[in-house]
Amino acid sequence: MSNFAHLKFNDPAPDLELQDVNGNPVKLSSFWKRQVLLLAFTRHFGCPQCKEMVDQLVTVSPELKEKDLGLVIVTQGTPEEAKAFCAERAPGVTCLADPQRKAYQAYGLERANVWQSFLSFNVWRSNRRLKRERGWNTDLPPNGQDALQMAGTFVIAPDGRIRLPYYYDDIADHPSIDLLLHGVMGMDWNQPFEGPVAPK
Repeated sequence: MSNFAHLKFNDPAPDLELQDVNGNPVKLSSFWKRQVLLLAFTRHFGCPQCKEMVDQLVTVSPELKEKDLGLVIVTQGTPEEAKAFCAERAPGVTCLADPQRKAYQAYGLERANVWQSFLSFNVWRSNRRLKRERGWNTDLPPNGQDALQMAGTFVIAPDGRIRLPYYYDDIADHPSIDLLLHGVMGMDWNQPFEGPVAPK
């Protein structure tokens, strides 16, 4: 049985202190207290699906800003590694370093099993597509990064409660941009969650 508990709708978001790309300590709550926060955890830096996810988030970042959604990307890298990765893939986006993966653990993000990684048809299909469309290979992770670490995406309201916990089914999974931009059935991420999820 897993020791990692998945967070649910309206659960308090774990507030940890990580490092920014310059090595300065920063608390996660300092971001969600300003505005609704989209907190995206990447896998390792050799993962083609993570590059695709980050590229998609960067592409829609103007729309995120229009909807007053903040964006923070958490990486397994050291501050120096995170700085280089995000300078290339996510210029202008706030990236954080979590080389000990303490935030990954606090948010219930586990290591992939064989059915979520090597034996997943979805992963093989995604790898082929990204190789064909982007020329990306699945590379080995940098030293210290876990190739089997799962990613995840969370929407956190200014009250510090989770509006959307998105756990990946496999290492090629990630939430649709439409879900992140428009919420579940048109739900406003900034509103308190007091009952059934339903459109306005």
